[in-house]
Amino acid sequence: METELNRRVTSNCRLVGILAVALLTSLALGQTAPDNSKKNQSGGATAERQGNSKSDLQLTQNIRKALIADKTLSTSAHNVKVITNNGAVILKGPVATADEKASVEAKAKEIAGADNVKSRIEVMAPKQ
Repeated sequence: METELNRRVTSNCRLVGILAVALLTSLALGQTAPDNSKKNQSGGATAERQGNSKSDLQLTQNIRKALIADKTLSTSAHNVKVITNNGAVILKGPVATADEKASVEAKAKEIAGADNVKSRIEVMAPKQ
């Protein structure tokens, strides 16, 4: 029993040592961990703000179906967040091109009405 405990302690100490070396190395190289907490705390729309009324859920579902049905859109565009609350729709997330952004926005406006859609879609920079 004592030997099993010793093995676990030794294993945990090795793991802590490896993590400490990795952290110190990244700090020495000037690297920082990815952090989007400012973006997340900006008070923007999140899935948690999705309305649960039958009409909000139906509106979100109809927009999502329209996006998925369009096979010309990229995976990023298919995965745009659609958040509906009290009939107001917010589109959020990255897409590959300005044309995709316009297409996603047009589909949402056609379904929800132009005055009910706000877009926070961002066009990704092209990969180099």
